[in-house]
Amino acid sequence: MGRLAKRLELRVGGPGDALDRFEAAWNRRLEGGRALPLAILTLPDLPALLKQLSPARWTLLARLRAAGPLSVYELARQLQRDYKNVHTDVKRLIELGMIERRAEAAVAVAWDVVRAELRLGD
Repeated sequence: MGRLAKRLELRVGGPGDALDRFEAAWNRRLEGGRALPLAILTLPDLPALLKQLSPARWTLLARLRAAGPLSVYELARQLQRDYKNVHTDVKRLIELGMIERRAEAAVAVAWDVVRAELRLGD
């Protein structure tokens, strides 16, 4: 039997979205349901999402996912980008929970799938 894909959900929305998810999970547990593990990164608006996941960072994630764990130096070499800029991007993606540190100074993508949900209004 294959393992389940580790999935991160990206959402654009306000703090109320997180409260709604918490309330739904709380009610599900009160009714005897099981807790569903969710990994969700919510950003306040589309400009914030695009700032945090710029095309360069998205390319970095794709390369790292395809190559497996790499050092920041090797990642910069493969991307043909300046080490300092790649290091800055890796640091921010670690803070967002999209990349994780591994043994021997390597970094790796923490997810198999990243799914985005963008709402046009309430």
